[in-house]
Amino acid sequence: MQTITIALVGQPNVGKTSLINNLSGAHLKVGNFTGVTVEKAQASLIYKNTQIIIIDLPGTYALNDFTLEEQITKDFLQTQNYDIILNVVDSTNLERNLVLSSEIFALKKKTIIALNMFDEAQKESIQINEHLLSEILGVPCIPTTATSNQNHKILLDTILEVFEKPFYAPKRFYNNHIEEQITNIQNFLTQKQYLEIKNFIQQTNPHYNLRDIAILLLSQEKNIYAFLHDKPSYFEINMHIQKSLSELFKYTQEKNIQNIFKFDAISFARGASKEASSQKNTHISRTKKLDSIFLNQYLGIPIFLLFMFILFELTFFAGGFLKDLLENALDSFGDFAKTMIQHEEIASLVGDGIIKGVGAVISFLPLIAILYFGISLLEGTGYMSRVAFLLDGIFHKFGLHGKSFIPLVTGFGCSVPAYMATRTLQNKNERMITLFLIGFMSCSARLPIYVLFIGAFFPDKYAGIILFGVYIFGAIIALILAKVLKLTVFAGNNEPFVMEMPKYRFPSYKIVWFSIWTKVIMYLKKAGTFILFGSILIWFASQYPKNPQIQQIYNQQIMQIQHSNLSKEEQDEKILNLENQRDELLLKQSYSGKIGMLLEPIFTPMGFDWRLSVSLVTGFAAKEVVVSTLGVLYALGNSQDASSQDLQTAIKNSVSMPSAIAFLIFIVFYMPCFAATITFGREAGGLKFVIGLFAFTTLTAYILACIGYYLSNYLLFFFAT
Repeated sequence: MQTITIALVGQPNVGKTSLINNLSGAHLKVGNFTGVTVEKAQASLIYKNTQIIIIDLPGTYALNDFTLEEQITKDFLQTQNYDIILNVVDSTNLERNLVLSSEIFALKKKTIIALNMFDEAQKESIQINEHLLSEILGVPCIPTTATSNQNHKILLDTILEVFEKPFYAPKRFYNNHIEEQITNIQNFLTQKQYLEIKNFIQQTNPHYNLRDIAILLLSQEKNIYAFLHDKPSYFEINMHIQKSLSELFKYTQEKNIQNIFKFDAISFARGASKEASSQKNTHISRTKKLDSIFLNQYLGIPIFLLFMFILFELTFFAGGFLKDLLENALDSFGDFAKTMIQHEEIASLVGDGIIKGVGAVISFLPLIAILYFGISLLEGTGYMSRVAFLLDGIFHKFGLHGKSFIPLVTGFGCSVPAYMATRTLQNKNERMITLFLIGFMSCSARLPIYVLFIGAFFPDKYAGIILFGVYIFGAIIALILAKVLKLTVFAGNNEPFVMEMPKYRFPSYKIVWFSIWTKVIMYLKKAGTFILFGSILIWFASQYPKNPQIQQIYNQQIMQIQHSNLSKEEQDEKILNLENQRDELLLKQSYSGKIGMLLEPIFTPMGFDWRLSVSLVTGFAAKEVVVSTLGVLYALGNSQDASSQDLQTAIKNSVSMPSAIAFLIFIVFYMPCFAATITFGREAGGLKFVIGLFAFTTLTAYILACIGYYLSNYLLFFFAT
């Protein structure tokens, strides 16, 4: 069986992911490019006894070194082994997309163009003659529609055909001034017959000819200059190139060779597009109609807030119902496991440590899935880019950029990819401010904590509003702190807003499902590994060291009650109270209790008990561990009555309303998890920034939590009187 490796290249929002999903049946493997944290997706399929491997490269507008995505894509295409470049273009924006295609042609690789979103182009009365376009460009151009599998079989057949045929160079012509200098350099190289040039062709691309080398030299391509720099012929070649550059600068009145080639690529793309396509401007597109509403000066932001409110309401109520079912099932399973295991210590480890610790986290899985579902829908429709545009004016007043919205809203899902998404920001100061604020966007790992405390202290009918308020509160404080950072640490000029607005489209259900599925699997993996280990560690620290004297004293009191003349109901009530007192006293003398007691004075101004103090420390590792820690600690040391067995009731009976509000505020603002902190350090530039983030977030969390505690105390007192 032969193998064909495809490099999938295209500008952002052209449907590359949808195409690769439909071609491969969504059999994607997601990983990172070597040495960097940018994600790559790889898929494979078997077609006509041929294995086709597709590598989805980061979306890029050009093959420059301006952004990390551009660097990675360019480096891969120039240095890695692959057979064919599949260039996916948006048929509704053919001219703009062919600019990248013109740069791909210069690589001298077998190339196929997929005219994606062909159905949308037809709906917009855009007519593309794909046969004429293929003739103009010298490469096969196949109309495709990822969502309906249009021409996918033809595309796969074309891949096999191009692979079998010898290489034919794409047609790429330049304006007269550039062509004149290319010919000049080519004639010079033909006359000199430099051995170094032959070696470069052999080592880089055997499809190169002297015209291609002339183009590389004239366009100041770094690789060829790095190769020739120490060679004897370098000085003579460079002298001739400088003369050609001087002539070109004189003709074009432009002093930057990259700009000259960029403008020519735009002209080439415009000419090819006008020759092979046409449009009847007889209707207003669906995108323009929707933008008149969603980008409205007065309605745009309220509509966005309404969407977010609906998402949080849906997350709490629909997810909360499923959470209760899952939680009850896990609690019953934990109790059953304890009754089936004879050894008391092992029974407690399995039932209280593992099942109730990990189960406390797993029970929130439905809420996480619904939150990711909503975010995936908003991203997949193209709406998120509009929100970035809407908020740009507001963000600039606070020292942020409209593009900051994308990593900030990504932070609602997970801080790790949110930190990576800041690479789209070119202004260093705006990027640093965004990095410092992402932790204030409540990631999905914080959601279980919010639901736990909101469900314990607020009526269900207000729960969705309170949850929405928590997220908005974090965002508002983040904006205020952005202004502080802009005026102090990261002062500087703002970058203007330039961002593509993709067309509205109904998101692919496969893409949405794949996004949710991967996030759920990651969540379960964390629950089955890191959180499991954390739950066992917390259980051990909460069980040891043992205190036989306390156990003996309480056991004697229990035996006395059992042999008393009290009724069975009275005996059970008194025994349960004694067991709770014993367990709580033992818990306070354990390692967890001692650590909690040591930390308790720090959090005394907010009224936190030692359990809450311990959970905040474990939350530095992962925010999900906060819930599992509380699940273990309250399962082992109950301060509740006989009819109250769930964690929410235990917390409500042990924590005051002001302390609960302060705890929620602290959770919103303090240090992100360990994995996110490591990613922040890589993106920000080292350990000093991590230390700065720790000080910044912890101080913010502590001050605001104290304010929240005393303010809520005052309000409760005011309304009580």
